[in-house]
This record gives sequence, C-alpha cells and structure tokens, in this order.
Amino acid sequence: MKARDRLQQVTGLNLTETVVGRAVERRMQALPLADALAYERLLATSAHELSALTELVVVPESWMFRDAEAFVAATAFIVRRLKAGGARPLRILSVPCAGGEEPYSMAMSLHSAGVASADVAIDAVDLSQVALARARAGRYTRNAFRGRHLDFRERFFTAVDAEYQICDEIRGQVSFSHANILDPAFCSRPGYYDVIFCRNLLIYFDDPTVATAIASLSRLLAGDGILFAGYAEVPAFCRNGFAALRAPGAFALEKAGAGAAWPARLPARQHVRPAPPARPARPLASAPPPASAAPVTRPLRVSAPVAATTAPADLLARARRQSDLGDMQGAAAACRELLAADPDSADAYFILGMVSECEQKMDAAGHYWRRCVYLKPDHYDALCHLALLAEQSGDRTQAAAFKQRAARVYQRSKGSDRDSAPRKDAR
Repeated sequence: MKARDRLQQVTGLNLTETVVGRAVERRMQALPLADALAYERLLATSAHELSALTELVVVPESWMFRDAEAFVAATAFIVRRLKAGGARPLRILSVPCAGGEEPYSMAMSLHSAGVASADVAIDAVDLSQVALARARAGRYTRNAFRGRHLDFRERFFTAVDAEYQICDEIRGQVSFSHANILDPAFCSRPGYYDVIFCRNLLIYFDDPTVATAIASLSRLLAGDGILFAGYAEVPAFCRNGFAALRAPGAFALEKAGAGAAWPARLPARQHVRPAPPARPARPLASAPPPASAAPVTRPLRVSAPVAATTAPADLLARARRQSDLGDMQGAAAACRELLAADPDSADAYFILGMVSECEQKMDAAGHYWRRCVYLKPDHYDALCHLALLAEQSGDRTQAAAFKQRAARVYQRSKGSDRDSAPRKDAR
C-alpha cells in the first residue's frame, strides 16, 4: 500500500501526491533513508513511523474564539438547558480540538456566563499527539489571539516569556485524549454528548468518509443535542440526517426531526462577556430558503456619500462592523462606497455576497463571490461559500472543485510555518 493510501486510511484526508511526497521526503531525510521502497516497507511495519508521517500532514491550526457566534449559541443553549434542570452535568465534545483553542474558548465562555464548572464536562480529542501536548500545556503564542476583542486574554491568561499561559481553573475544565473520528470505537457511547463541535474537518474528506464521520457524530449526539459545523459543511450534514437551526453565523444543527428546544432569539455576539438583551435572530445564512418563501426584492438602501477623505480601510472596517452587528443594509452601503473609491476591493464583494445571502438572493450572492475570487483567487471564505452554494444547487462537481481550491489556499497560507506542510483546518 502506498504512503498516500495509508495516510488516507488513517486520517480520512484527501491528500495530493505532492503533499504526501513532501512529507515522505522529510521523514526519509530525518531517518536518514535514501531508498523509497525501503521507506514504504518501514511504513507498513512501524506504527511509530506511520504516526510520525501523519503528524506532518495533520497540523492543526486554530485560535481562541474563532467564529465566536458558535460559542454564543452554545452557551445560550447550555444555560437554558441547565435552567430547565437535570440530574447530570451537560457534556460537550470538541473534535478535532487542535491545540485546545476551541474547548478552552468554550470553557471561558461558560465561565463568563456564570456556569459552574461542576455543571458541565468538556472532552476534547484529536489525532495529533503534538497538538494534544500543546493543548494540555495550555501555553500559546500571539497567533492564538486574533481580532479586536481580546479582553479575555487579560482575564484568563498570564504572560510568560512572550507567550500566554491559560489559568489552571480553565485548563482543569477540559479533558484531552487521543482519538480518531473514523475509528469505530470513537462512537462507543451513544447519545453521550449534549453539544458537539466538529468544524471545518469534513471539507477535506471524500463523500464516503464524510458519511462515516457524520454517522459517528450522530451516534454520539443526544437526541435533543446540537452540533456546530463549519459553514461549508452544513449541506453535508443535512444530507446525512441533520437539520440546520436558526443561529446566525453559528452553523448549528440538530438531528433531523429532533425538534430540540431552540430559542427564537439568541444573544448578540459577545466575547466572554455577559450577553446583553437578545435581538431577533436572522435566518441561518447557510440554510436554503423554504420553497414557499417569496424572494426579498427590497433594494439595498445606500446612505449618503461619505467625505472623500474617508480611507478605503476605514470603509471596509465599517462594513465588517455593520455586518457583525447584523446591519446588512449598513454593511452594503459601506461596501458600495468602498467600491466607488476602490473598484477592485475583493473583500467588499465578499461582504456584498454575505448581504445577498442573508436576504436570500442567492444568484446575486454567487455573482458577488465569483467577482471576489476573480479579483482575489485565494480568498478562502469566498471559495468555501461558493462550494456551499454549488452543493445547494446540486452541482456537486463544482462544489468539489471549490472545496479543493479552498483546501489548497489554506495549505499554502500555513506552509511558511512548517516548510509548506498542509494544515488540516481543525478547530
């Protein structure tokens, strides 16, 4: 069996020959070993070597509170469930957990919402032993802290030698273990978890592997539990026994027909702060509109032109801020003003695509995202949304092409950190 086939068997990842070849070359240099056939024989007989090669192609990458809306929605769900009463702590699973950023973010969010540590149990698993060692240590570089809202870092971390050490209280709330989502033993506890995070892993699997992974997750999830996916993975879950929930930007799902108690309103996006009074939720961006829904034809309202001295960067920042706040028309207005000054702003077209998607104008959304990737071929988010749009329209060939492009972009973007080794977008 070739190295690529062995790695796919272990990880489920659709790896290119180039990626595998680079990894094999690095291992042969490290051993050292010059004969490729001798290395294949070693790989067939040595579990240690297979593990070492796997580490080179599975390099988890994440950061604290990545896609924060999921943590807002999960915390709201858990708080409501605890208020309803129960005889046991609620159980949460993060898979794959990368370096611990996702489960620690969940623990910080629950702590900030006043949830007692005894009321929840957080399990985190990953295929990478290197990532798990980093997660257990709980020490992070600046790369783990992105965005403008970093107040949690002052609250839960201590600066140590240009790095940040998470506090013992949060670290002690997460249990880390080595596991493989494709191993039948992984789903040996049916209905065990109330909340599962599995985000941006399945986009690197082929269809049979996706179905196998989702079946395992479905078996682990309680009948009234919820699961959080990556936005490009929602259609795959919906094809395999799940249904999308109304949770803006969180990409939450439940088992089809479960009817989990889901609030009509969710807190606004917050960063480990108590949530303010809830605002109405808008439809899940990734879910297709009901067949009976009438298209929204209301034109976008353009605000008065800003002064000519307004910098494009300020207009883009305003568009992003308005989008985060749910003000789609304000975001669109800022984008149009930006395009008047800079017609080649790919990010402006991307945000206009998001606005159109929220207004259920899918043809317009696709037009804007295609314009975005024309101007910026490596725009990862636009490629993922185009993949999702193609799947929703039934064009699985086009969807697969966009997914492959997105995967290559992600791998290239992280290559400088580890000699161009591909990175699984584990969260």
